[in-house]
Amino acid sequence: MSHAKGSIVQQTHPTRKNRFVILAIAGLVTAAGVTRATPASIEDVFNVPDRPSLNFYGTPGLMDMPSAEVMPDGQIAIGVSSFGGNTRTTLSFQATPRLSASFRYTTIKDLNLRGFEDFRDRSFDLRYLINKESRIWPAVSVGLQDFAGTGIYSGEYIVATKNFSGGRLPGKIKVTGGLGWGRLGSSGAIGSPFGGPRPPFEEGSTGGEPSVDQWFRGPAAPFAGIEWQINEKWGVKAEYSSDAYEQETQIGNVFTRKSRFNFGAEYQYTDRIRIGAYYMYGSEFGVNFQFQASPIRPPTPVRATPARPLQLRPSRASNPAAWGTDWITEPGAPAGLAEAMKPRLEAEGLELEALQVTAARAELRLRNHRYATTTLAIGRAARVMARSLPASVETFRIVIVENNLPQSTVTMRRSDLEALEFDPQASDALLAVSGITAASPDLPGAVRNDDLYPDFAWSIGPYVSQSYFDPDEPLRVDAGVKATATFKPGPGWEIGGTVRHRLFGNISDSDRLSNSVLPRVRTDSVLYSRGSDTVLANLYVAKQWKPGNDVYARVTAGYLERMFGGVSGEVLWKPVASRLALGVEANYVKQRDFSGLGFQDYSIATGHASAYYEFGNGYHGQLDVGRYLAGDVGATLTLSREFANGWKVGGFFTLTDVSAEEFGEGSFDKGINVTIPVSWFLGTPSKRSVSTTIRPIQRDGGARLSVPGRLYEQVRGGHLNALEDNWSGVWQ
Repeated sequence: MSHAKGSIVQQTHPTRKNRFVILAIAGLVTAAGVTRATPASIEDVFNVPDRPSLNFYGTPGLMDMPSAEVMPDGQIAIGVSSFGGNTRTTLSFQATPRLSASFRYTTIKDLNLRGFEDFRDRSFDLRYLINKESRIWPAVSVGLQDFAGTGIYSGEYIVATKNFSGGRLPGKIKVTGGLGWGRLGSSGAIGSPFGGPRPPFEEGSTGGEPSVDQWFRGPAAPFAGIEWQINEKWGVKAEYSSDAYEQETQIGNVFTRKSRFNFGAEYQYTDRIRIGAYYMYGSEFGVNFQFQASPIRPPTPVRATPARPLQLRPSRASNPAAWGTDWITEPGAPAGLAEAMKPRLEAEGLELEALQVTAARAELRLRNHRYATTTLAIGRAARVMARSLPASVETFRIVIVENNLPQSTVTMRRSDLEALEFDPQASDALLAVSGITAASPDLPGAVRNDDLYPDFAWSIGPYVSQSYFDPDEPLRVDAGVKATATFKPGPGWEIGGTVRHRLFGNISDSDRLSNSVLPRVRTDSVLYSRGSDTVLANLYVAKQWKPGNDVYARVTAGYLERMFGGVSGEVLWKPVASRLALGVEANYVKQRDFSGLGFQDYSIATGHASAYYEFGNGYHGQLDVGRYLAGDVGATLTLSREFANGWKVGGFFTLTDVSAEEFGEGSFDKGINVTIPVSWFLGTPSKRSVSTTIRPIQRDGGARLSVPGRLYEQVRGGHLNALEDNWSGVWQ
């Protein structure tokens, strides 16, 4: 996707020597005395996990050319590179062990296309590992580069990479060879393996749509390279490039390309950061900054306060009186037990909501204020129950309540907890004898915590608001202070609001006003930013409750978001043991004034029917079908991956009855969602997280209302699949 476009002129200059480049590199490797490495020895060379270096496109590779390697599963990478007027910033994610995706923003200085002084482009890549490297066979990957943009970087490739131990040389060596199409087939082409010319991009296209008719079409050219990782810090690279840089050197005068060969040296500064310097195409010097991080491995391990050992009951034979049940007949016994448990739960970051107790069974309903992993809260609650309840209480029922929504009932036998605490297979054994079932909407006859309501909470802190990909200023930022307050007069009721005051920023400086032909439900964002330095971001009253064992409900009214106010209602069906959830949301809203107070004339009835599905191993899908804020009708598909510690990365796209021409630049709405738990940085347990959505461009088509407190994310963390995936937390 881009703010400017130009057709790619295919020019090829095949020569016989180009066909032997890969063989020549292989001969150099053999002459150096290197030997083939097994996958195990690849990792053992420096006794650190093997991780590919990134190329100038922010993906595993050499300099401009890709390799067949994949990053470790779940890895997130950021690459920033610059040479010859080309600056690229790329976010990549290894979504599965074989599939990775990348989003890139590029600036090409002095490439004046369609009236822009500098060309700015947004693009998406996909790559898939066809074959993992073995003792004999190399890794083989296939990739699509800039497959849904305006095409300046559009290309496809098939590439193989093989690792070798150094032999007489220290370190390890990687040899890469491949075949590229499109941009990667523009220099040294050897023919068109799949026949036919490559269709040009349509001039005047809004971009953003997959260019399927171009994939693996037209001339193809070989590329190759070698990477020598000398030791745990230093590495050098050399490559033969198949990219002619026609746009930059023939249509524009960005730099002069004198050679097909590139050379570079890289330094592993830390475990996560790698930097490099390069000599590119015989004429330009370049630099590359690479950052790789794993959501699975935080910079500071999250350490909760060690759990107290489970308090064991005396044996029935040695102390039969302790097992008596007369205590249940004493007046106020349940209330006394609840009072004894409250401070013990508070010390663990938990809050008692209700306690129902008999001589043999107790059900504890509580709030979890501290742990992102629900099973940690369940394990701490079970220990408090063991310390606080008489020996005759054998069955523990623990229910986590999230904003008046009981999630599920976890049932354990006290004797199982006592017997399994130090068992080598404690987690699996306890899960096998525990039950996870639906939680009833209410708990008749229970002792309630009268200290819970009314409840008032407030906070003051900084805020940062971003605006991406303005062609005049790719990143605009406002920063200031915000104050948030909530008042809960009773169960399920909440009155909340946020006031923000901007201290500095440049979002309002943008002169790109809306040219949309649709109702301007999002593209007038600059006018909202100009409205006032102090704004009422939202102000609402909400009620949520649980009508049935598997049904949850919410009603919210007020200023729901910065641009719209009105009333919103939602019902969610989510059985505890089901991977599937279904929901319906209906809203009637009016557009708010730019100043933040009052309303404009535009109003709309909008809503969606939603289906949510848990595929397992942290993969989630969501399909929303309905009417959007601009009156268009269609669907949004979201796919995401969530890690046990709360990291979540996903992508979405929306298709509606708005045509690409009506939508405008980008053709349809799409983007990337990233959620990072605060505990990943701090190393201490916390339920807080930071989320952002990165869109290539924000238009009016496919725009959905933002409502505080949607139900699904509140509920699913306490249901069967989430609890089973993190069950070991019960013992932590």
